[in-house]
Amino acid sequence: MRIIVTGGAGFIGSALVRYLVAEVGAEVLNLDKLTYAGNLASLDPIREAPNYRFVRADICDREKVVEAINGFKPDRILHLAAESHVDRSINGAGEFVQTNVVGTFTLLEAARHYWNGLDEVGRAAFRFLHVSTDEVYGSLGQTGLFSEATAYDPSSPYSASKAASDHLAKAWHRTYGLPVVVSNCSNNYGPYHFPEKLIPLNILNALEGKPLPVYGDGSNIRDWLYVDDHARALHLIASRGRPGETYNVGGRNEYSNIEVVRRICRLMDILCPQGAPHARLITFVADRPGHDHRYAIDAHKLETELGWRAQETFETGLAKTVRWYLDHPDWWQPLRGRVYAGERLGVLSKTRD
Repeated sequence: MRIIVTGGAGFIGSALVRYLVAEVGAEVLNLDKLTYAGNLASLDPIREAPNYRFVRADICDREKVVEAINGFKPDRILHLAAESHVDRSINGAGEFVQTNVVGTFTLLEAARHYWNGLDEVGRAAFRFLHVSTDEVYGSLGQTGLFSEATAYDPSSPYSASKAASDHLAKAWHRTYGLPVVVSNCSNNYGPYHFPEKLIPLNILNALEGKPLPVYGDGSNIRDWLYVDDHARALHLIASRGRPGETYNVGGRNEYSNIEVVRRICRLMDILCPQGAPHARLITFVADRPGHDHRYAIDAHKLETELGWRAQETFETGLAKTVRWYLDHPDWWQPLRGRVYAGERLGVLSKTRD
């Protein structure tokens, strides 16, 4: 099995590449631009594996994308390359449109031309998995779950750009017959997560005795999915998912942001008692513009049709995550020192740009 993973140096992408190379035994080509969030150190466990290759390329660069696809001759393309941080999209929406929309279009076109040149058996076996987010659905009330039939209602430049890319992927299936499958996942967490996100940011701030920022009153709710469970789901969807279908991936772990931070504090009190009580560091800050209140995924279709089950509860996954960051300063210290030091992102200027 030959698989191209775009964005394979990112958080979810690197987990997927590690899984495909080490556990599935697939031949994997990782195609990544290496933006601030792309980190080849996340692939150190499989860097020397004979079934792993890396190509540095921007998915908006048609020539390089075509060269990579035609040269590697994949059986599948798993598309994860994206600008993905909501706060950064608030102040820099253009990069999100370029990568998430134009880049996805470029990749779909290259994949379509490659697929058209395959023989009948190759065309039937080929799959293009477009990996997206539950944020395209907008915000839920106190009850209900996102299903594959939920109407799109994005709130941020990030989620709007992902919604656009989802529509492109589905249109390329309906118009051209390209065997596309789409997945939409809830919030991921786990090892190798870039430290601007809620969980790693608060683990590292707690370790360093810095404030633990929580937006608004902390009541915003997310459905948390351990990244390795997501990697298994993506391989399963690419292997057995039906072309033209969407599969939602969620952990069935709904927690408010403030509860997540308090759980991190309790774990840090146990593992780093010299800084206890870490909850004294919790600091409420001005809310993010357009902050969706609640996300929750109904993963029934994935569970019943393809037989997927999350292996980690939020309790076990969060404990593993906190311990991983404490044990791997060699991975995160260079990022905190040179790329992102924990500063607030996504603050709107009071003056019109």
